[in-house]
Amino acid sequence: MDPYIGRMLDERYEILDVLGTGGMAVVYRAYDHRLNRYVAVKILKGELATDQDLRRRFHDESQSVAMLSHPNIVSIYDVNQVEGREFIVMELIDGITLKQYMKKRGGCLNWREALHFISQIMQALKHAHSRGIIHRDIKPQNVLIHADGHVKVSDFGIARMTNAFTISKGDTVVGSVHYSSPEQATGSVVEATSD
Repeated sequence: MDPYIGRMLDERYEILDVLGTGGMAVVYRAYDHRLNRYVAVKILKGELATDQDLRRRFHDESQSVAMLSHPNIVSIYDVNQVEGREFIVMELIDGITLKQYMKKRGGCLNWREALHFISQIMQALKHAHSRGIIHRDIKPQNVLIHADGHVKVSDFGIARMTNAFTISKGDTVVGSVHYSSPEQATGSVVEATSD
């Protein structure tokens, strides 16, 4: 049994169930009793809570996304801690990931669907890049689709400010291998074009 389900965080967010699990965190569906709305709560995994680099990355995600306000980017509502673990409260999307959508469609999209999704993803990235933020992990799993077809880019967990990041050859390369840019894979400077 998950230790957070049924708990109240910050005397405000009631954790209801698990929406998904990633490499760094678990995302829960929760109810915000103060504002009477459902939200998504992302909590750093317990075994990773002592890793200062991962905690920094998790914190950086919240700071990066909090700087962004765009209809195609998941909104951040709150950032806090519970028992020494950071959590992010964000907009709950009523829909599925682009990966799930593609699987339902047999793995292929027609050109109209592809253009519909790509244009919205590009608008989100254009906004992030204009604020100096590079996502670095654009993949179908990080693109959420509302029931009405509206797209939201999520998971800025490894995002970096363009003026604050260069990978040296000794650093660990982070991101999803299948979706990494050549710059990420080789440890070179990551720029907006890498997204």
